[in-house]
Amino acid sequence: MSFLRKVLAIVWKDVRAELRTKDILSSMLVFAGLSVLIFQFAFDLRADNVRLVLPGVLWIAITFAGVLGLNRSFILEQDRGSLEGLLLAPVDRSAIYFGKLIGNLLFIFIVELLLLPLMTVLFNVWLLSPALLLVVALGTVGYAAVGTLFAALSINTRAREVMLPILLFPVMVPVFVAGVQAVSRLLDGDSLADIVRWVQLLVAYDAIFLAAAMLLFDFVVEE
Repeated sequence: MSFLRKVLAIVWKDVRAELRTKDILSSMLVFAGLSVLIFQFAFDLRADNVRLVLPGVLWIAITFAGVLGLNRSFILEQDRGSLEGLLLAPVDRSAIYFGKLIGNLLFIFIVELLLLPLMTVLFNVWLLSPALLLVVALGTVGYAAVGTLFAALSINTRAREVMLPILLFPVMVPVFVAGVQAVSRLLDGDSLADIVRWVQLLVAYDAIFLAAAMLLFDFVVEE
């Protein structure tokens, strides 16, 4: 319980800071919405091809909006001078990692909860089925797990805004492939049982990289 309280304290700190500044969510929401609108006009989506490109549009919007949130979550800590204090706090570094991870997940999930209904309206395709929400949630967990680790790693580099996507996107290829394939199959009318191998891949990825990130976070944030 002590470990959980420390994690929740870090999450609550990030939530309170965001409620005051509205810096992370506003930028993520605007970027995700603009991305969807640009893709809609760029592809001139029609009823005969919307289901072919929609999975890619969905994951691209989530990916690039998520990068903004992941970057800002550590940049703001460093700019305020609170990152060093957080690392000097008498808590296990894994508690800091999980606290930042849950905060990042919360912000990304909020963006997705607004993004999916928006895309449903714009593209006239139902994107709120339980199976599709499960796939998006599993992909988001893996994305945030690796992204939080790499955001902490890139914060001390000179090109920190550019370094995160360079490090993150190659590692996220399995999530993107599985997510796009699973969403495509679901939009074609398949059931959750028909995409079980993609779901298993997402679950395995989440478990492996959550464990690896928890173990490596202490070394990543060391000076």
